Parts: sequence; C-alpha cells; structure tokens
Amino acid sequence: MASPNTPTANTPTAAPARHAGATLALLVAVLGMGLSAIFIRWANAPGAVSGFYRMLIAAGLMAVPFAAEARRRPLRSAPAIGLAALAGLLFAGDLAFWNTSVLMTSAANATFLGNTASVWVGLGAWLLFREKLRPAYWLGLAVALAGAAALLGGDFLSGASTGLGRVFAFIAGLFYAGFFLATQRARAGLSALASWWISAVVSALGLLAAGLLLGQAFTGYPAFTYLNLIAAALITQLGGYLLVNYALGHLPAPIVSATLLLQPIVTTIAGLILLGEWPTPLGLLGGLLLLAGVWIVNRFGR
Repeated sequence: MASPNTPTANTPTAAPARHAGATLALLVAVLGMGLSAIFIRWANAPGAVSGFYRMLIAAGLMAVPFAAEARRRPLRSAPAIGLAALAGLLFAGDLAFWNTSVLMTSAANATFLGNTASVWVGLGAWLLFREKLRPAYWLGLAVALAGAAALLGGDFLSGASTGLGRVFAFIAGLFYAGFFLATQRARAGLSALASWWISAVVSALGLLAAGLLLGQAFTGYPAFTYLNLIAAALITQLGGYLLVNYALGHLPAPIVSATLLLQPIVTTIAGLILLGEWPTPLGLLGGLLLLAGVWIVNRFGR
C-alpha cells in the first residue's frame, strides 16, 4: 500500500517503476469498473439505493484493514481528510445519477457519458490547480472522445436527443470529475486505502440521505438484486476504485480519467454477451479510435 508520503507523478522523484505499476493497476481497475453497468442493470434498484449498498458493503469489508493501518500510521492531515470526504460526497452524486441513468439508457451510453469526466478533469486541473497539460494530452483526449462517441453509435454525434437517462449520465460525469480532482489532492496526505475508505463511508452516508429524502425503499428486493449489489461492491468498488485511488497517488488525475475511457469497451463487450446489446460497425471503429486516443494520452501526454 502506498505511503502518504509517496511522491506523486507530478514530482521529479517519482520512479518510472511506480508509473508502470500504477498504469497496470489502472488497467485492472478498468475491467472491474466496466462491469458496473451490468451489475446495476441486473440489480434493478433505485440509483441511490444501489449506490448505498455498493459503498456500504465495500467500506464494511475494508473497515478492519483501514483501522489497522490507521493505528500504524495515524491520520494527521486534516485538509487531506476533508478532501477525501469531499470526494465521497461528489462520488455519491455520481453514483446516484449514473445508477439511475443505467436503468434508463443503454449500459454503454451511460458509461461513455459518465466518462466525459475526462474533459472536465483536464479543464479543472488546468483552471483550479494550474497544472500544465501538453498539447498531446488534448489531442489524445479528443481522439478518445470521438472514438467513444462512435463506439456508442452515430446518434450521439448527430446531436439527437439523449433523453433523460443520458442527461443524468452527463450530470454524473461532472460529479465524477470532481471526485478525481479531490481524490488526487487527498492522496498527497493520505494512503490509497485511507483516502478510499473515508470517501466510501461519506458516499454511503450521502446516498442513504438521498434515498431517504427521495422516499426510495432500501429493503424488500429479491435475492438476485442483493447478489448483484454485492458483486458491484466486490468487483467494481474494491477491485476497481481502490486501484484507481492507488493510481491517483502516482499519476495525474487527467491521465487516470482519460485511461478510464476504456470502460465503454469493456461495457460494450459485456453488454453484447450479457444484455444482447449489439454494437454497430461504426461502434467497432470507434473502439479502435478510443484505444488510440488513450495510448496517445499515456505515451505523449504526461
């Protein structure tokens, strides 16, 4: 587990090996996160409810490891703790809107629109933190976004109405971008586990409050719903976002969020096999463009 004092990718002392390890962790995270839409669709529970159980289960499973680490390495950075809590609130907003969008539009469309966060992360890092991004970053991101749009069909490029579900997914992307930026800053003073756990607990509380305010039921669902929520907690939240938190300690947030644009490919393949959502030839071409864009960002955008 990374130390709170581990140098980030923005410092000259960051080792190339750590960059490689963080990149590998990021690719594994993409696999787990790409399946999230499948689990949420199968669970078929309200957005705040499914998000609450996903975060509650994941945080509960990691409570003992977090407590053990906190005893060895007490949390002393109040600003970092506050940023991790802010990341949790932003992630709660992301899950509430995105989980709802998955039930209203295709899994692939929701995944792509949620991952437009890459655009807002780059702009946010530039405007708020004065981070310098190479022209190649913007080029690669543009190619990746164009590819992802083609992957999901020409209707997105043609300006056709996205529907309420797609609007929700777009809003989720704004929250998602804030989560990345806050987490990157929190990781300057917290380990990956500490940052992840604090944000997970805050997310669960935020989603519980949102569900209660909206009058959504938290019980009475079939066993299949709860099994899928457990899968989302284990595979997506633990296997995915914990690795993302690790990567954010060694790679810039714009690089991490751009790489996560690979999620639509995983979701599209899973949707084809498990949901019968067939991609178009244009969509297949878009997948290749998306891969090319992510490669440009990682190879030349740092």
